[in-house]
Amino acid sequence: MKKSYLFTLLSVLIGISVNAQDSISVLFIGNSYVYTNDLPGTLSQLATSLGKTTTVSSKVNGGYTFQNHTNDPQTYTAIHQQAWDVVVLQAQSQEPSFPFSQVTTNTLPYSTQLEDSVKAANFCSNVMYFMTWGRQNGDPQWDSINTFDKMNGRLHDAYMRFADSVDAMVSPVGVVWKYVRDNHPTIQLYVGDGSHPSPAGTYLAACTFYTGLFRSSPVGSTYLGGLDLATATILQEASAMILDSLDEFNLHPVDQPTQADFTMLSSGATVDVTSTSQFATEWNWNFGDGDISSIENPTHTYLSNGTYMIRLITSSVCNADTMQQSITINQLDLNEALEGVFVKEFPGYFEVSNAAPVFVEIFTVDGKLLQTEQLLTAGFHQIEKKSTMGIIVIKNSQDKMLKIRYINY
Repeated sequence: MKKSYLFTLLSVLIGISVNAQDSISVLFIGNSYVYTNDLPGTLSQLATSLGKTTTVSSKVNGGYTFQNHTNDPQTYTAIHQQAWDVVVLQAQSQEPSFPFSQVTTNTLPYSTQLEDSVKAANFCSNVMYFMTWGRQNGDPQWDSINTFDKMNGRLHDAYMRFADSVDAMVSPVGVVWKYVRDNHPTIQLYVGDGSHPSPAGTYLAACTFYTGLFRSSPVGSTYLGGLDLATATILQEASAMILDSLDEFNLHPVDQPTQADFTMLSSGATVDVTSTSQFATEWNWNFGDGDISSIENPTHTYLSNGTYMIRLITSSVCNADTMQQSITINQLDLNEALEGVFVKEFPGYFEVSNAAPVFVEIFTVDGKLLQTEQLLTAGFHQIEKKSTMGIIVIKNSQDKMLKIRYINY
């Protein structure tokens, strides 16, 4: 979720969908920004007009903060009402724009608590944050939010922070709201208080939610939300632009919450793999050389040069996903001495000559560790042979590979 976004009319994808599904259940948890003009109902009618189905419900109270919702048993009742595909979380309209430290103390912990509760109720549910908009003329109580742009920017950053902290999705209504204000200033998105949405504002929010939830453009919908066709079309086109930024807002398919991903860090023939998968409870690794692991973040040492495909299959009760990356091992020296280390073979033993402390590991050809030797002094060291064929791996005190060699006798 670290891309920059640039909205242009060229990014409107009319009639095109990206891995869209046809039916989604959505629970809205928020306040008056949701119930004004009935945002859930507007979303449902918009989706129906485009051949999609939404089951919607809401738990909303005027002025409620995330903390208010965490202290309200009825919020948890709504979460447990059914196995929701998506639970939308919306903070009180001002609180995410307040100073960073204040948000850290008074907002973020309760945001995380609600997300945890959603996952505890149904692990497969997706959390989506409702990025709201700045007030028409900003909030005069603080210089950093006393204009629309300042307040809108702080709301954007805060909601992205909430989502990043729990790998949640974001409906970027505030971003689209700014685009319409900048490019179509005659469209009135606010009611008289300069805060709550007008019917056009609610329709714009519904179009943005539709685009993110279904990963599909709302352009062409026959449901206009009481607006004239020209205005509705502008708002549809504006919200469709986020199809160009699905990754920016983590808008993945809602029926595939488990997503496989991993990073690799290699040193010599050894690779550390770290799962960065989302919502996984099981990890199955295949290192491409016959070795496998079910540890979340394993370490693997290759015994031969070559290019290998590392594959990770992650799964949960929801689904499974696969990710693979290739790695090339070309640092295994089978013949030449490195850094003053020599290996000679004799009947019944082999000899290691070293100029500094080294650690010797001896494996069978199928990767089973047979013995470990610590050679802490320089010189010549005899090591008894305990196998008819194997592989010697020699490392220095920093666990860096110095030499690997096949032994035959």
